[in-house]
Amino acid sequence: MDSMSRRTPARCSGVSVTVRAEVRPMPIEKDVLTTGEVAKICNVAPRTVSKWFDSGTLKGYRIPGSRDRRIPASELMRFMRAHGIPLEGMTSGRTRVLIADGEKEVVDTLERILTEQTSYEIRTSTTAFNAGMECEKFKPHVLLLDLHIGDNDAKIIVDSVRKNDNLQFTKIVAMSSRLTEGQSMSLKSQGFDQFLKKPFQVRQVVDSIESATNLVA
Repeated sequence: MDSMSRRTPARCSGVSVTVRAEVRPMPIEKDVLTTGEVAKICNVAPRTVSKWFDSGTLKGYRIPGSRDRRIPASELMRFMRAHGIPLEGMTSGRTRVLIADGEKEVVDTLERILTEQTSYEIRTSTTAFNAGMECEKFKPHVLLLDLHIGDNDAKIIVDSVRKNDNLQFTKIVAMSSRLTEGQSMSLKSQGFDQFLKKPFQVRQVVDSIESATNLVA
């Protein structure tokens, strides 16, 4: 078995765990970064970084004979300071995932497996109030949100995230075991980006996170 992957069987309420996930840490001590790496650090879409580059706002250069762009780390730090973008991403460079679910067993299992088998930076919450606070502080790239964390709290959290300029690129993945297919189809119109039906394989969670961020080099 590859040393960069593991297989862990387990099962708990709402989560069936059999995952072989590659650990793909993002380089964090580099002098030059790709647009995909810059996008992940700044929590924006890669096309946004390309626009910054093309307008001259973010300084860098193109690889000779290629359309690929490269950004010196020193220029990125200058840009981030000038535009008030938090510099925490420069030190971690990892995909930030917030798990919000009222079932502590689900939260603990997801946190343990994702921490062990991926390079994600994980935080958790079992209440809607704490989830909202963590969103403000942590600025997750992906929020895994159980739809039944409170009476109407999931919708309140979604609305709060969507109205927050600092969280405009946070992707929200709904989780539930109760929705019909028709109900799940309407989630996008409510501000959600994706849906995971419980019980799920953690491999599905990883795929959902990767699909939500979808950052290219």
